[in-house]
Amino acid sequence: MRIAQVAPLWELVPPKAYGGTELVVHLLTEELVRRGHEVTLFAASGSKTSARLEVCAPVALRELEEQTKKDKTHCTVMAYELKMLQEVFQRADEFDVIHNHVGFQTLAFADFVDTPVVTTLHNALNPEPVRRLFYRNAHLPYISISHYQQQLWPELNYAATIHHGIDLNKFHPCYERDGKDYLAFLGRLSPEKGPHHAIRIAKELNMKLILAGKIDRVDQVFYDEELAHHVDGEQIIYIGELNHPQKVAFLRNAVATLCPVEWPEPFGLVMIESMACGTPVFALRDGSIPEVIDQEQSGYVADSVEELTEAVRRYRDYDRKLVRRLVEKRFSVQRMVDDHLRVYEALIAKRKPHKTLLEPESKLAACGPDLTSSLLTPSQIAGMKQSGPPLRQSVPVRNGRAYASTAGATAPNLNHISDASQPDPDMSEYYPEYLLGP
Repeated sequence: MRIAQVAPLWELVPPKAYGGTELVVHLLTEELVRRGHEVTLFAASGSKTSARLEVCAPVALRELEEQTKKDKTHCTVMAYELKMLQEVFQRADEFDVIHNHVGFQTLAFADFVDTPVVTTLHNALNPEPVRRLFYRNAHLPYISISHYQQQLWPELNYAATIHHGIDLNKFHPCYERDGKDYLAFLGRLSPEKGPHHAIRIAKELNMKLILAGKIDRVDQVFYDEELAHHVDGEQIIYIGELNHPQKVAFLRNAVATLCPVEWPEPFGLVMIESMACGTPVFALRDGSIPEVIDQEQSGYVADSVEELTEAVRRYRDYDRKLVRRLVEKRFSVQRMVDDHLRVYEALIAKRKPHKTLLEPESKLAACGPDLTSSLLTPSQIAGMKQSGPPLRQSVPVRNGRAYASTAGATAPNLNHISDASQPDPDMSEYYPEYLLGP
């Protein structure tokens, strides 16, 4: 199978430190190559892969952050992304399937090629202009990374839910409880990730807490005002970002990992990374959290900080070997790739436009003009539209796109408003500041 993997340019693939999306792209790409597929990875220079690498930026664009601050029109980053997408879609015929991990930027191109384009939703579809763009392209195939995403955005055309997987061989568990004396928090130090709750829990239990992760520019004020005065270097310690070996050592030697999130977490890789080390995870109930944690087996999901604090108090009750076994069963990279291959194969099988057009004319006519036109690919529709009005009569055209009419079909709700009680999370993890608007 010829597969294009289109990665974000903001981080390398795999990332040097933080970068959940880029790590998933790396694991997916490497396992596909290992299984004999012909994979092309579109990514930033410096990315490492056994696939064919197409370099689309001279460095990870995060390294151009100072330059992009001065670039008020945001042309620098946008130019690199558009250049990559132009390359991908000009070469679309070279691939059996194109897998988009970039996000909404790719959607506008997908209807102009016959090659199936599937998009993994690595984020929560915020802010509102981004959500509206997804709804405008609701007919395209999407992969959700949790069932929770599908409940939030039911208007989209989901091919599957595929939970993330990790390379378990790179996570060496520690089953001993003795000698461990700290709670771990790993992630961005931002309000929605809940480091302030982690500090509160540690102080209530009189336990040591080590915070690890990056502080984005947009979160610097939060850190300075809400966290910094608690970091004393003794009970509350901040150690910055970690590379992979450091992360594994950090997680395997913790008594427990805290994930007291305050936003609809799309998945949460840190949870399965912790469990792969044998370390149970204690989290607040939001987003995908209940899908990932097996209650009172691999960790605990609580409805309040008070309940979570009491659960953490019982961390010694957890069987660290069972924690590891559960993640082996549910979150291996092999299972993740099996799930993706089923989606790719289904999309390719649906394509088959040429075989359909060779069917006897009477068979197609018996299906009615609407069904006949719905079997055509975008390029075939474009070609037939030049030949005269019949196609325009049988296929309604809305907003410049041809659609087959379907009785009783419900159009996507373009005015979808999320629950007002949910706080809008900081999306800088997924999209740089220039995409969020003023």
